[in-house]
Parts: sequence; C-alpha cells; structure tokens
Amino acid sequence: MEYVKYEDFKKMDMRIGTIIEVEPVPETDKLLKGLIDFNEVDEEGNKKLRQIISGIHEYYPDLSVLIGKQVLYIVNLEPRSIKGVESNGMLMAIDGLDGKPVFLVPEVEVGAGSKVR
Repeated sequence: MEYVKYEDFKKMDMRIGTIIEVEPVPETDKLLKGLIDFNEVDEEGNKKLRQIISGIHEYYPDLSVLIGKQVLYIVNLEPRSIKGVESNGMLMAIDGLDGKPVFLVPEVEVGAGSKVR
C-alpha cells in the first residue's frame, strides 16, 4: 500500500450529490451520463447540475432506480473527456460481494452538496 500525505488527502473535495437524470452514453455498453445536484448555482443564480460519467450501466439496466439516490462523489477533479463526453467529478463506490458496485450513501437524507469531513 502506498501512503498518501494528509495534506494531499485534504485537497479532495468529497460531497453527496443527488442523481437527477441519467442516460446511457451513446455507442458504449458500460457508461452512464448523470446530471447530479450538488446545490450549486451559476453566475446568474440558477441551479447548476454537474455532468458526471460513470461506468455502471451493466449493473443498472433500469436507470429509474438511480433517480433521486444520494451518492458520494469527488467533485474537484479536473474535467475529463470520456468517449467524447465531459465528466466533472467521480462517483465513489466499493465492490460488493457479487462484484456489483455498492454506493457510499448517507445513513439519512442530507442536503445535496453536503461535504464529507
């Protein structure tokens, strides 16, 4: 195991996001494009949703089960283009016993954008 300095760990901004919309990324089998609410607003004060790409489609063929879920994300990664679609964060999950990703979720509902401490 490689250790990470505490100062480097503190740079990660981890927040709970609420999945508002989700759809498959065209021409892929595994990728989903989610619009996630982190309680952010744009310069005009309008609600801003963040687009995040995740490789979980094979485990969630029924996309409706994802809508409204509160999930842990890292939100301060540099934007990255995945199969031509920009992603502005990373979904955090662990491998379940059956290999299916298990989301890291709050025990009770929290406000979108709640920061992990």
